[in-house]
Amino acid sequence: MAATPIAVITGASSGIGAATARQLAAAGYRVVLTARRKDRIETLAAEITAAGHQATAYALDVTDRAAVDEFATAFRSLAVLVNNAGGALGADPVATGDPADWRQMYETNVIGTLNVTQALLPSLTASGDGTVVILSSTAGLSTYEGGGGYVAAKHGEHVLAETLRLEIVGTPVRVIEVAPGMVKTEEFATTRFRGDTEKAAKVYAGVDAPLSADDVADTITWAVTRPSHVNIDLLVVRPRAQASNSKVHRTP
Repeated sequence: MAATPIAVITGASSGIGAATARQLAAAGYRVVLTARRKDRIETLAAEITAAGHQATAYALDVTDRAAVDEFATAFRSLAVLVNNAGGALGADPVATGDPADWRQMYETNVIGTLNVTQALLPSLTASGDGTVVILSSTAGLSTYEGGGGYVAAKHGEHVLAETLRLEIVGTPVRVIEVAPGMVKTEEFATTRFRGDTEKAAKVYAGVDAPLSADDVADTITWAVTRPSHVNIDLLVVRPRAQASNSKVHRTP
């Protein structure tokens, strides 16, 4: 009997990462949940296991290369890697933005994705049918005021995906990029505004049905479960109310 394919999801402690873990587990993968918050991923792994699926939690900081390399030794063969760990900090203009915020966003979104992808690429290749998913953002495709640092990081992540696809063509590994627009999760905007829930709420004010974490997870799961010869290079997904990063329909 064939072994259950394994999917690693980074940033699985909440939001899109947690939703993706649930949906890939339901699709028949043994999911390995990674994040810094061990209690969160252990609770999620228990929930997924209780639902009759397979899940394991592993506390991991994707910016710690030594820890990532140690984590990678557990896998001789790996079916899917979902690079979801990331996030935004602040909404200051370029003229006054904090370089420390820019650095942290680059380290998490770009270097974190690079670390995990480099470490697990041999196992993905060894599977004979591997998939790398990079969860970027529409911020990686066009800019907006107040988003300079996050936009720069997500552009870097987009280019990483595009370049990797060129460099490994001919190997049995797909590179899929999913770029969501406005997604309302429990933490993204609140983290960006350092716990200011009033500012976070204004991001979604008047927007009829922004995307949910489940919407994006459904998109990721659909792309991953296409036949092996089908590669979804780049999939942009937005709510109907959002035409671009700066054009959003809001009701009073």
